[in-house]
Parts: sequence; C-alpha cells; structure tokens
Amino acid sequence: MIQITQSYGSPFVRKVRIAVSMKGIANKVEFIDPQADSKRNEELRASNPLQKIPAARLDDGTLIFDSHVICEYLDTLAPSPQLFPVASIERVKALTLASLADGIMEAAVLVVYESRFRPEEKRHQEWVDRQQAKVDAGLAYLEKNVPNWKSHPDYGHITLACALGFLDIRQAGTWRAKHPKLLAWLGRFETAVPAFAATAPPKS
Repeated sequence: MIQITQSYGSPFVRKVRIAVSMKGIANKVEFIDPQADSKRNEELRASNPLQKIPAARLDDGTLIFDSHVICEYLDTLAPSPQLFPVASIERVKALTLASLADGIMEAAVLVVYESRFRPEEKRHQEWVDRQQAKVDAGLAYLEKNVPNWKSHPDYGHITLACALGFLDIRQAGTWRAKHPKLLAWLGRFETAVPAFAATAPPKS
C-alpha cells in the first residue's frame, strides 16, 4: 500500500488525489489523514528533506516527492487513462502547462502565507504584489491560450484545474470575472473529471 501525506487544503495533494481516482487505483493508495493520524502523517512529511507535502512511501520503503513525481509514478500503475503522454511534443506540452499552473499555485500560496504567518507590521506589500503579478500574468496567458485535450485530460490539465480551484478558495474566485474562457474550460474539466468535485477541500 502506497502511503501519501494528506492535507485537504493543498492543491498539490489534490492533484495526486485526482490522479488516483482517474487511474482507478484507490485500493493501492492510503492517504494519511492529518487529523486522525497526525503522528504518522507528520513522520512521513518529515522524511521529505524539503518538509513539503505530498510525500509518498512505496511498498518497498522508497520515498518519493513532489506531486509531479508522485503523479508520474501513479500513472505507471494502470494502463489508462494515460496522464503523461508518451509522444515527445505532447509530453512537453503537458509538462509546460503543469509547470505554469504549479507556478500560479506556488505564487498564490506565498500570498496566503504572507498574511497567515507574518505579523501585520512585518508584511511586505511590494513582495505580495510581485507574487500576485505572477498569478495574474499566468491567468492572462492561459486565457489567450486555453488548453484542450483529445480523449481525456492529462496531468497538465489536472494541475491547471487544481490551480483554479485553489484561487477559488483562497482568492474568492476573483479570477473568474476577467477570464471567461478559462471559466468555461474549468466547467468542461469538471464534467470530464468527476474527481475534481469529489476532492474539493471542505469549506471552513
């Protein structure tokens, strides 16, 4: 049984949960609940030298991280749907989209952290604005270059959906008003991948 650290609010963990669902391998994976099993969850997270989630421990004890690596490994455990294209140009497109979406999520997380972990008198608005500018630039690019899929969404599309879902939660969905094409795209993704709705973080 593959053990994977869990955090319900993490868009990076959500990617992995969606991949598990799409591949139909839930019987091979255990997500360690941070509330019900905090000690084991923390021990596995701490095994990652970067102290990040998700981290995964395979049956033979091998530790793998981060979400990209975990998803690529999971993709080898069942033949379909294939989340990481084999053809070189299609693979590059999927990874490039995922890289952009990961960058949007990372910048958005840093914006959240600035207000969550820094005292108000130590917050640096210029730095926050710089991170938000990355989010805005990424969304603007995607609005002009809306990705598409043929038979099913791939890893790049999963990552983008999780990025938009994170912005819905942490930035109150303000991206939606200015990005109608992306909004329509997310609707298509939700229809194609029911696991997206099923993995939505609980409302706090």
